[in-house]
Amino acid sequence: MKTLSKDAFTAAERYLDRNARLIDRARFANRFHGGPAGPVLHAVRAYQNPDGGFGHAIEPDLRGAGSQPQGAEVALWALDEVGAFDEAIVLAACAWLEEHSTADGGVPWVLPSVRDDERAPWWQPQGDEPPAALNPTAPICGLLLDHGVKHPWVETAAEFCWRAIARLDEVGAYDAMCVIRFLERVPDAERARGEFERLGPSLRASAALDPDEPGHTHSPLDLAPTPDSWARGLFSDEEIGRHLDHLVETQGADGGWVPNFTMWTPAVAHEWGGYLTRATLATLDAYGRIG
Repeated sequence: MKTLSKDAFTAAERYLDRNARLIDRARFANRFHGGPAGPVLHAVRAYQNPDGGFGHAIEPDLRGAGSQPQGAEVALWALDEVGAFDEAIVLAACAWLEEHSTADGGVPWVLPSVRDDERAPWWQPQGDEPPAALNPTAPICGLLLDHGVKHPWVETAAEFCWRAIARLDEVGAYDAMCVIRFLERVPDAERARGEFERLGPSLRASAALDPDEPGHTHSPLDLAPTPDSWARGLFSDEEIGRHLDHLVETQGADGGWVPNFTMWTPAVAHEWGGYLTRATLATLDAYGRIG
C-alpha cells in the first residue's frame, strides 16, 4: 500500500500556491489547515451573476461570463464541502435553475446561450431547446435535498430525476457519477437503494478498472471518492487499492496532478490542475493514504 509522503504533500501544496485558483486554495486550506469557510464563500460569490446563476469559468472550460447549469453544480459542491450552504447564494441559484428548466423539471447539460461565450469545443448545446439532463440536474438536486433547501424547483427537479433514473438500463460514466450523487443524498433512502442496486452492474461498468487505461476515463475513485460512498461497495479492496496507489504514483514533478482530458487553451491547464490536485488530496486523505 502506497501513501503520499510528507514531502510529496508539501510539494502538492506548493503547486496549489503557485498555480491554483483562489477558490481551490481556499478549499484546500479549509480541509487541511482548518481554514475558515469565509474565503470559499467569498470566492463562490465572485462567480455568481446578478441573475443568480454562475459563470466566469467557475467550471474552467466554460470561459464566458454567462450562467450555465454546470456552474451551479461546481458552486454548490464548494459550499457543501466547507459546510457553508449560504441561503442567499443558494436560493438565488434555485431561482435561476427554475427559470432555465424545461417542462420536464430539470435543467439541460448546457444552455444555447453558451454559443455566445468562449468555451471548450465539446460544450455544444443539443439544439435551440435542449432537453433536461441528469447531468447536472441530479447532483444539484441531491445537494439541495440533503441540505433541506426549500424551493419549488427542488421538488420538480427531484421528480424529473426519479423518472429519468427509472428509465435507465445502462449508464455512461458522467451520468453514473450524477446518479450516485443524487441517490446518496435523497431523503427516500429505501427507494434510492433499490435503484442503486438495480443499476449497480452498469454503474460499475462505467469505471475503468485499469488505472493505466488511456484516454478520458473515470476511475472507481471518481464514483467513490470516499470510503463511505455508496459506490465503494461496487469495487473490491484490491481494485480500490490499485487506483489509490496509482494516484500516489502519478503526482507530477511540479507537485500537482494532470487531468486526462484535452487542455484546449493554456489557461485551463493549471485551473484544472489546481482543481484536480485539491480533489486528489481530499480522496487520498479520506482513504488514509497521506503519511
